This record gives sequence, C-alpha cells and structure tokens, in this order.
Amino acid sequence: MSTMSLNINDLLNQAKFSKFHLSVVFWCTLINICDGYDLVIYGVVLPRLMEQWSLTSVQAGMLASTAMCGMLVGALSCGILADKFGRKRVLLLCVFFLSTFTLLGSFASTPTEFAILRFLAGLGIGGAMPNVVALTSEYSPKKSRVTMVSIMSCGYAVGAIISALVGSILVERFGWQIMFILAGIPLLFIPIIWKYLPESLVFNVKKNNTEKAHALIAKVDPTVLVSQHTKLVLNESLEKAYGSRRVLFQEGRAAGTLKFWIAFFMCLLVVYALSSWLPKLMYNAGYPLGKSILFLLAMNVGGIIGGTTSGMLADKFKIKPVVISLFCIAALSLIALGFNTSAIILYTLVAVAGASIQGASILLYSYVAQFYPLVANSTGIGWASAIGRTGAIMGPILAGMLLVLNLPHLMNFVLISVPALIAAISIGFLTTSKKKVEQPVALVTQQSLE
Repeated sequence: MSTMSLNINDLLNQAKFSKFHLSVVFWCTLINICDGYDLVIYGVVLPRLMEQWSLTSVQAGMLASTAMCGMLVGALSCGILADKFGRKRVLLLCVFFLSTFTLLGSFASTPTEFAILRFLAGLGIGGAMPNVVALTSEYSPKKSRVTMVSIMSCGYAVGAIISALVGSILVERFGWQIMFILAGIPLLFIPIIWKYLPESLVFNVKKNNTEKAHALIAKVDPTVLVSQHTKLVLNESLEKAYGSRRVLFQEGRAAGTLKFWIAFFMCLLVVYALSSWLPKLMYNAGYPLGKSILFLLAMNVGGIIGGTTSGMLADKFKIKPVVISLFCIAALSLIALGFNTSAIILYTLVAVAGASIQGASILLYSYVAQFYPLVANSTGIGWASAIGRTGAIMGPILAGMLLVLNLPHLMNFVLISVPALIAAISIGFLTTSKKKVEQPVALVTQQSLE
C-alpha cells in the first residue's frame, strides 16, 4: 500500500486567503496593539512620574531603559523558546508578562520597584513581536505575505496612538496609575486567544503532533485531504538545526544575518531617537510645546499609513528595493526637517519620515522572516529584533548627547538621518541566492512512496 506525502511549504504558499488567515492576522494584530500600548505608556506618564518621585532627566532616562533592556532579553530568548516549545504558548506567556507587570506598575511606590516591573513587562513586550511576525508570515499565502505581515505590524502604531490619546484624556483626571491599570485588560482575553489562535503548523509537524497538524491543514486548505497514511514532509537536512542559532549562519546565511542585524540596529535607533526626542528637538527650534507634541502624533499616524502601504508596494515591486527606497526617503525627510518652513510642511515631513522609517521597520521583520527557514524563523527574527533593541536603547541616549552639544538645528537632523542611510546601504549589499531564502520544507508534491 502506497503512502502519500504532502509538502507543507507548498500548502502554506498556495492556500487561498480565507477566514482562517484573517483570524490569524486579527489575533496577532490585537497582541501587537497591546505591545504598542504598553511600550509607549511610559512616555505618556513620564512628566507625572518625574514630579512624584523628583526624578532628574538622567534618572528618568535610566528608568526608561529598563523596559528596553527587558525587551532585548525578551526578543532574544522568546524567539528561540518558540521554535522549541511552540509559538502559541510563548506568545500567551508574553501577553501575560506585558499585561501583568505593567498592571502591577500602578502599585509601585519607588523608582526601584517601578524599574523592576518595567523590566519584567519588557520581557513580554520584546518577546511578542518576533512571534506574531513569524506566525503571521507562516500562515500568509505567498502572494500576500508581506502585505499581511505589514498590516499586522501596524497594530504596534495603533497601540501607541491609543496610549497617547487615552493618556491625554485620563491622566489629568485620574493620575498616571490609570494607564497601567488599563494595561491589565488583555489578561481577560488570554483564554479566548488560547482557543482561537492556532499553533504553528510547522511546529506541530516537527513535533509529530499528527492529529493537530491534520486539523490545521484542513483549516489552511479544506480541499486538501489527508489521512493517517499521509506523510508530512520537512527538510531533513535542517531538522537538527530546528530552533538553533547555528541555522542563522549556515548555508551561506552568515553575511546576510550580519547585514540584517546592522539594518535592524540602525532602523530602531532612528525610530526610538525620534520617539523620545522629536518634541524636544522641535521645541528647542522655537516651536510651541503643544505643537511640538503634535509632531510625535503626526509621526505615528504616518507610521500607520507607511505600514499598510509598504507591504502592498513590497508585494508588487519586491521587498528589497522598497526597503532601500523607504530608508532613503526617511533620511531625506529628516534632513528637510532641519530647515525652517511652514508648520503644514513640517507636519507633512514628519508624517513622511514616520511612514518611511516605520514602513521600513515593518518590512525588515517580514524580510527576515522570509530569509530564514520556517523551522527557525522565530529564532532569526528574535535575534534580529534583539540586535535592533540595542539600537532602541542607544537611540535616545545618542539623541540626548546631540542636545547637550548644542549643535545647529539642521545638524541635529542630518546626524539623526545617518543611521537610516547606513541601513539602506546594508540592505543594498544584501545578496541571497534562491537556495538561501527558500523555506526549509522539501519541495515535493503529493507522491507515492514505496
């Protein structure tokens, strides 16, 4: 009696977009919204914290870095853990960490207690992103993969905007603690997410969870019939590398891995430098404080627009040239911000800068997800994200140093644009052969095995 083999890679790539795919994007986007809310929350309450605990600017900056450090550890460890224990389990653990310890932050009575809780929350914040990207990428049909990942990634900017808007309404009336209390709401959704968010199909196949794999295959493509005699084929040459850091440097991927790390570092350095200091930079240039804060809102609105459109552009024109173009546009728009002009033009430039740098950031996650084998892309994304988080830590520090130097307004933005240009050059030198970027599932259609 012959045994049929089913190629999982072909199945995932060729499946038609369905309600199942939409549900994956929905739940991953929801988690990403929580991620964005919990990270931006510190900037919203910072003035009140500095007043309550009499913090200096240096102390406040160090307090902010605790969450960033937690994010670095979370991004580095959770991607690896997900490849070994399943993305769904690790994702829910991340939601538990980011919601629980942010909620507990409302009860912190000292900066030290608050710092510890922010670090623990950062573990969940940093660990969630690599896994929602990996899960969305896995369950996205090839033709719409970049678009789906980009749309999902916009949840981060949505969460940031929600945090800013809610804070502007509630903090004055109820105090800074209300923002942290509201961050506990996602804990109520953990049982629902556990029920409806699917586990990785590749993970189930690798772990020989045949029954669960068959159930997922039926959801991905109901027209595919499988039985107990159907063999689900994975690339045997990479089984030992599953969840291992070695796969990042095997089969000619070492140079590409390093170039991705440079791009991630430079990209997030710019993103967090602007997020932390853009209002201050514009205020120092002579703009009223209220208008200076609106520059940050314009940047995040631009980020949502860039995130949604960049994916469609990448699916149409290929991801590499789009990423390079976005980094170059970001650099040029940042330099243009250094010139005194009308407020409308400045807000437009800020929105363009936000759209391009956030769009490039989102596409980098999708790009790196395609670069590594499916069986290890959480590890690849996790390491790239962790390297990027070091840039996120350095960005606010370096931007603060620029302010101390009292450089001309134009020079500040010229220097901030340099990392975007370095990221563009790094991606420009990225070369991948078909063999290097293929997903790790054997490319065989159903066939009989003797």
